[in-house]
Amino acid sequence: MHYVWILPFQSVLISYLIWRQVGLASLVGVIGLLLKTIPVQTGLSRLSSILRDKVAKRTDHRVGIMNELIQGIKLIKTYAWEIPFQAIVAEARRREVKQIRWASYIRGIYLSTMVFTERSTLFITIAACIYLGYPITADVVFSMAQFFNILQLTAAIFYPLALSLWAEASVSVVRIGDYLQFEEQEEVVPGLKHRDEAKGAEVAVELNQLSATWEETARTLQDVNFSVKPGQLCAIIGPVGSGKSSLLQLLLGEMPIHTGTATLNGTVSYASQEPWLFAGSVRHNILFGQTYDRRRYQEVVRHCALVTDFEQLPHGDQTMVGERGAALSGGQKARISLARCVYREASIYLLDDPLSAVDAHVGRHLFDEVIGPDGCLARTKSTRILVTHQVHYLKAADWIIIIENGKISRQGNYADLSNSNLDFAQLLQKEERSPEKSLDLSQTSLEPDSDDEDIPFIDGYIGPKRSSSESSKQSKLSSTDADEDEGREDKEDQAEGNVSFSVWKRYFFAGSNCCGLLILVTVFISSQVITSGSDYFVNFWTQQEYLRSLDHETLFTTEDCLIIYGLLIFGVICSTTIRGWMFFNLCMRASKQLHNKMFGSILHSAMIFFDANPSGRILNRFSRDMGAIDEMLPKAMMDAIQVGLVMIGILAMVSIVNPFLLVALAIAVVLFSMVLKLYLPASQDLKRLEGICRSPIFSYVSASLAGLSTIRSSRIQNRISSEFDSLQDVHSGVWQVTYTTNTALGLWLDCISTAFVAAVTFSFLALHETFSGNVGLAVSQALILTGMVQYGIRQTTESLQQMTSVERVLHYTDLPPERSPERKAPEKWPTNGVIEFKQMSLIYNQFEGAVLRNLNLTIEAAWKVGIVGRTGAGKSSLISALFRLYEIQGEILIDGIDTGTIALDQLRSFISIIPQDPVLFSATIRYNLDPFHAFSDAQIYRVLEEVELKHVAENLDYMVLEGGTNFSVGQRQLICLARAILRNNKILVLDEATANVDPQTDALIQRTIREKFRHCTVLTVAHRLITVMDSDRIIVMEAGEAREFDVPHLLLQNEQGLLRDMVEATGPRESQTLKKIASDTYQRQNEK
Repeated sequence: MHYVWILPFQSVLISYLIWRQVGLASLVGVIGLLLKTIPVQTGLSRLSSILRDKVAKRTDHRVGIMNELIQGIKLIKTYAWEIPFQAIVAEARRREVKQIRWASYIRGIYLSTMVFTERSTLFITIAACIYLGYPITADVVFSMAQFFNILQLTAAIFYPLALSLWAEASVSVVRIGDYLQFEEQEEVVPGLKHRDEAKGAEVAVELNQLSATWEETARTLQDVNFSVKPGQLCAIIGPVGSGKSSLLQLLLGEMPIHTGTATLNGTVSYASQEPWLFAGSVRHNILFGQTYDRRRYQEVVRHCALVTDFEQLPHGDQTMVGERGAALSGGQKARISLARCVYREASIYLLDDPLSAVDAHVGRHLFDEVIGPDGCLARTKSTRILVTHQVHYLKAADWIIIIENGKISRQGNYADLSNSNLDFAQLLQKEERSPEKSLDLSQTSLEPDSDDEDIPFIDGYIGPKRSSSESSKQSKLSSTDADEDEGREDKEDQAEGNVSFSVWKRYFFAGSNCCGLLILVTVFISSQVITSGSDYFVNFWTQQEYLRSLDHETLFTTEDCLIIYGLLIFGVICSTTIRGWMFFNLCMRASKQLHNKMFGSILHSAMIFFDANPSGRILNRFSRDMGAIDEMLPKAMMDAIQVGLVMIGILAMVSIVNPFLLVALAIAVVLFSMVLKLYLPASQDLKRLEGICRSPIFSYVSASLAGLSTIRSSRIQNRISSEFDSLQDVHSGVWQVTYTTNTALGLWLDCISTAFVAAVTFSFLALHETFSGNVGLAVSQALILTGMVQYGIRQTTESLQQMTSVERVLHYTDLPPERSPERKAPEKWPTNGVIEFKQMSLIYNQFEGAVLRNLNLTIEAAWKVGIVGRTGAGKSSLISALFRLYEIQGEILIDGIDTGTIALDQLRSFISIIPQDPVLFSATIRYNLDPFHAFSDAQIYRVLEEVELKHVAENLDYMVLEGGTNFSVGQRQLICLARAILRNNKILVLDEATANVDPQTDALIQRTIREKFRHCTVLTVAHRLITVMDSDRIIVMEAGEAREFDVPHLLLQNEQGLLRDMVEATGPRESQTLKKIASDTYQRQNEK
């Protein structure tokens, strides 16, 4: 920025120095140079700023789409939606590249002015000298050339660069400012009175005439009044979207209060509805920044039914869960999330439906051991507020609140509500709790564990290490140090050494073919020949003028020389502008091609790739690396090529006028090579390291935003911020070392360049007779070389460093795709929906054992089959195998055709699924239901009406917010049901689809499925046994094997059977209901 105020002083000084030689002609040159640079560069900078803002917004939009896509990749693959998403990303990328291309053209014009500004200025000054009668001599011309070169550096390069950087910085500052001006969560939320001290308080939680809303347009909660006494268990029930989770968010201070007050007396711990896990070990997820207390940790693990899981996990509680808990089942994630909540000592526990993702057996254990009146929380006299759809637990609650449409429709104890005439009373009367045995998980004792250790929070952050004596103790749950190391998340691959030639080759051939590259090289060489020719012609012209002053005969007149020089300058302007346009056009095509190849490769890669790579690592390629390829790499390469050509031209001219300089030139080249040999490998490795250190920052931010409510409820924002700062410090440290090495490079290059200029100057002393023009040309060009060589080599090394981004992107273009046969499915296949598993096994990781082992099952057409089992038994893995999301051994046949011989997109499009985790994308309702636009508006409206969602969306263009946050989890699940109804396939899969919905919505889903999929084969993975007890068959999974497969009623006759154990665990009344459903269904089947 200093060059903005340096420019006027420098202009006045140079004008004075040239005035002493050519008078008024000096003003012509200086004013002409300033007029050609300042207005033009200011306009270009302003235009660049506008484009920068547009590029940033479109890049944000594209990266946002990519983030949603990566988060929902499993759903996209099971729906075979790769093509429409590829079209969306391609369109977003096209719009982004359109703006980047214009910005690149402006940058090309700016780089071209660096070449012709000084030369065109010298031309008009010489013309002015001729018409004003000043002599054209070597000492005048070359001194003016040097002065103009100095002024050009400031006016044409540093001044516009300052404006450009200021404009870009202003855009960034405005964007940051807009973000900082967003409404923040206040430490003291108006209307919420929270006191950590609970002693002496008559109520733990109290809401008085409270209304609250997420948006100003509609009230989410209205006129809410209730109070919970210390130590009580308060159950909150209600239909989907009624405001149950919003009520807990209000108590956490996340939801703004409109009117009324809320009072909390005591510390709070929170378990979210959708389990939030970060990319650390199981133990780290449970401790979550708390001090490690061995006894309490063991008790919590036992109460939360995690002991058996720790024995099954490859590294015990040191097993890395992966991003978003990818390595765990849904039930395991839910229990770890609950364990984290319970481990934190608090007075009030807010539990948002923690039992929905576990089976009935484990759910009963969790309720009895943790939540219920005999649980560990009750023994500490803690207040428990439980949002649940599991109505059979309600009799144990001290207080029950029923919420409908954001209002409390009724509240009271179990007896009061059972005798009421509300709809829920019918559900309540069906359940009666009596003492049951809980899971016998306490028999397995946990060994004494290690002392407290530094616990990373998110994405593997590790704080300062403790002393060796403290850190040497190791958990027996994880056996050995080697086990713990094996449990760590895979580190990102890092290439070493120089960027290979193949990377450069693939980059340039992505932008053009051999013919196009040959034409571009020809244009570059021709442009430099014209540029160097114009410089040499000035020397020739001064010789002609000198001979003319001695009355010798000359080849050209002064006017002829002026015309020739003018034509050469015009050629310089045209050739440099054309070469800049051609080069940036090639770079834009290469960038677009690389992005599309990378995206296509990732989109069609196997699920194992997404399990092993955090989203931050993938997003880093699409944001930072693609940003470097789009903008930084083309600029650096253009600078390097342009400066390199100028340097070659200068060295050629200097060598022509003084051949002795070839010796000095050779020495300088050797010294330059030695310096670069030391610098380049280190600089490229630092650039790679900088990219790798950036990925954890993306993952950390993404994970933190996903678990914001949990983080805030735990009051560890400062520690999370501190750990983010530590990750940022690591990245900044690498960045600083990179700049330090660049500074060291500049110092050594300046020393070598200065020595070369000295050699050029003193070399003419060895020549007794030489023309003064030759001396002027050589010295002035050598001085230009001095200022240019450092910049040129820096830009060359910058090109090599930025090429590591191409290297990283190319790494993702070579990902092995899913094995998809080319065979098309027969027309109208499948016609019946018969599914056969023959010796089928599924292995997620070749280094670990099979998840499913030797399944042999036959599911007949139109059967309704329930799949049950303990969490982690392999239920969802069976669904993954059906969709061939992972490689399997053995065969899966549908209507007698091996699915391994059918193209994956066709196979998946012929099977409908309502997934375990409902995923919506930030697009319209219509797009979320029908991205192929295969159905009419009337069909979509009819489906929305069938799932009772027509009133939720105003029209089909109603926008879904990112992640579907403007819909409840149950409503998201209903939208997934609507998708399945639209597809109308012969096979439907429900992967724990009703886990997070209330009994009424569950009944709606089941009724809709019975009506709409009456003639279809339906596979239902469920934790609620009542959901599948009327099935034609039930598969009981355990440890990856199908232990039982038969009619539910027949399975219940086996007193030692697994299904019978699960039914008995629900309680006498519930078990009788389940047995009756199974018996009635069996009788109906026999009657048919």
